[in-house]
Amino acid sequence: MKAIVYIKYGPPEVAKLMDVEKPKPENEEVLVKVYATTVNRTDSGFRSAEYFISRFWSGLLRPKHTILGCEFAGTIAEIGKNVITFKKGDKVFGYNDKTFGGHAEYLTIAENDAIAILPNNLNFEEAAPITEGAHYALNNIRASKIKSGQNVLVYGATGAIGSAAVQLLKYFETNVTAVCNTKNIELVKSLGADIVIDYQTQDFTKTENKFDFIFDAVGKSSFGQCKPLLNKKGIYISTELGKNAENVFFALMTPFFGGKKVLFPIPTINKEDVLFFKELIEKGAYKPVIDREYKLEQIVEAYKYVETGQKTGNVVIKVIE
Repeated sequence: MKAIVYIKYGPPEVAKLMDVEKPKPENEEVLVKVYATTVNRTDSGFRSAEYFISRFWSGLLRPKHTILGCEFAGTIAEIGKNVITFKKGDKVFGYNDKTFGGHAEYLTIAENDAIAILPNNLNFEEAAPITEGAHYALNNIRASKIKSGQNVLVYGATGAIGSAAVQLLKYFETNVTAVCNTKNIELVKSLGADIVIDYQTQDFTKTENKFDFIFDAVGKSSFGQCKPLLNKKGIYISTELGKNAENVFFALMTPFFGGKKVLFPIPTINKEDVLFFKELIEKGAYKPVIDREYKLEQIVEAYKYVETGQKTGNVVIKVIE
């Protein structure tokens, strides 16, 4: 089968199109024929190992799993002998950041992991980007313990995480102020944001509104910058470590003072989360935003675009035409 393989950490060019052996499913696994996948911040982070800490999961000196691609959508090609929830031919989507594998024509995943039947109103290219941004957003929203009617600010509302966060927060009936660039104002409004701040013409820190939760979905703000905007017991969460890993330090220290605090939750995903996203999509309450599509052999170009930090929503890779 064709796959994008990387055998060392580094820039996008370390990802090479190769012919490799097709994997075989274990007894509790399914073999998925991948029609679409994505390139996202998770893939880029593991490939570059820019944050050295990621190597404790991916391999200290070289990658343990040489085919990236955490998101996928496709069909069940084979099932292990103990599999009972899927059958050959089922259309599925899911997320695998344990062994990855989506940047290939086939991958294996356990039937009880983060995989589910495709939503009935999406095709493969639309379904592939359901999970990555949404599960980061959902983990952080849950950690904040935000309640219906409370005020939230989402900084970076047009990325994969931010665009999912706006939709999820509206589903949870919060009041959402979203910060984005000029060209995406109407998009962010269409996602449900109640107030939109254009960071290219306005300083979001000058708003007179106060927030119960500030979620930086792109890691470009700081707790110090956002602290004056928080209510007395407001929560600040960023998807990045912050300058000198300050967000981890603040997450350890600020809870002891009983006021405004930083949280730094470790994201997880399971089958129940994937089924929840499917339910929201079929209700019309959530749909991943797609920026553009590339072919598998254009993976380096896709990585370079993702790493400009300018994408809107998700970048999809068509593995099979």
